[in-house]
Amino acid sequence: MTDSIQMITREEVMFFDTDCGGVVHNLAYLRMIETCRTRLAALMGMNLRTMAETQLFPVVTRTEVDYRTPAHLGDWIRIEGTLAEIEGARFWCQFIMIRESDEKILITARQALALVQMPAGKPKRLPAEWRARWGRNS
Repeated sequence: MTDSIQMITREEVMFFDTDCGGVVHNLAYLRMIETCRTRLAALMGMNLRTMAETQLFPVVTRTEVDYRTPAHLGDWIRIEGTLAEIEGARFWCQFIMIRESDEKILITARQALALVQMPAGKPKRLPAEWRARWGRNS
């Protein structure tokens, strides 16, 4: 990749993020990743307003998650999201979730995304400028 693009967000674990044992539920981690990924997309030129106007959206096609250590109620989590790879019709983002109090890695994750033109639901090729700026050098 020619340039690196990264977004860091922070989340405090709330009651609604946990199960009856006070441990973060797996869907809560995905919600936190969603926030980081949405802000990462904005750095790539796809902020929420632009997506609403163009009706072109990054759509998750695959998620891979490795749960390493649980987070608990009241923990502050740092989510580090990075654009990892650009392909012809999809791109990959990777995420590391770290508990700030002890710097333990809680989660590592990867997501594949495609651009989809709504309302038809038609996949679109990634912008050439993305490949030029963030794609692999051939």
